[in-house]
Amino acid sequence: MEELLVIFGGVVAIVWLNLHYGMKRRQATGLSPEERTQLHALVEQADKMADRIESLEKILDAESPDWREKHGSE
Repeated sequence: MEELLVIFGGVVAIVWLNLHYGMKRRQATGLSPEERTQLHALVEQADKMADRIESLEKILDAESPDWREKHGSE
């Protein structure tokens, strides 16, 4: 029984070390090219959404000047 616990503990320690240092290595190398591409696409989407929101707020300001007070917005 003790042998099984020692073996199990050794396996758990090896797995933990692999996960821990693998994560450290990944963090040290930064973003992969695929992750950079995804990040760039997300930034572009966020910029487009911000532009759309600004346009919608301008329309609402023109059509209903007091909409911000009614809905608790800036």
